[in-house]
Amino acid sequence: MTSSTQLDPRQTALVIVDLQNDFVSDGGAYHRGGAASDAARALPQRVAPVARALKQRGGFVAASQFTLWPDAQGEPMISPHLRNLRPFLRRGDFVAGSHGHATVAALDDLVDVSVWKVAYSAFFNTQLDWVLRRAGIEAVAICGIVTNGGVASTARDAHMRDYRVLVLGDGCAASTQAAHDAALADLCTVGEVTTCEAFQGRLGA
Repeated sequence: MTSSTQLDPRQTALVIVDLQNDFVSDGGAYHRGGAASDAARALPQRVAPVARALKQRGGFVAASQFTLWPDAQGEPMISPHLRNLRPFLRRGDFVAGSHGHATVAALDDLVDVSVWKVAYSAFFNTQLDWVLRRAGIEAVAICGIVTNGGVASTARDAHMRDYRVLVLGDGCAASTQAAHDAALADLCTVGEVTTCEAFQGRLGA
């Protein structure tokens, strides 16, 4: 579903899901484990102009940061499903405040607020909704990784909270093109799927 309706940038937020060093940068946890996809690594340079254009028009940029909290022994508390999927994760990965945990440098200076999350959705057990409400946000444009995980869950949670939802299709990535395409097709039921360029073109002065 696409639309040409103009957006009020002062009531619009870009939500960047999990574009962190441990996911996409050289030397990060996923790079070490051989799980950093080329599609995901290309996203920061594609998303940065979108964030910059929105901020120049008075809009808001938020980012989520996946976080692995340490237990009493300093070992990361990892959900069983994630441990099975990513057995390479270890002590020091995605630790709050670390370089790996940080949003990538190409985007970091453009982010107004970051929230730390422990599950797929950027809304689950975070203060994102509280922040967006107080910033006067009515529409959210979602991008990042992965399309069928964090992006999809965040979009659905935004929809349930009555935000106007847009998903920047070329600003997202999944482990395979098939998974990416299937997720975007499914997300048409809760919002608009558009492109980074088209979204920028709909931002009013």
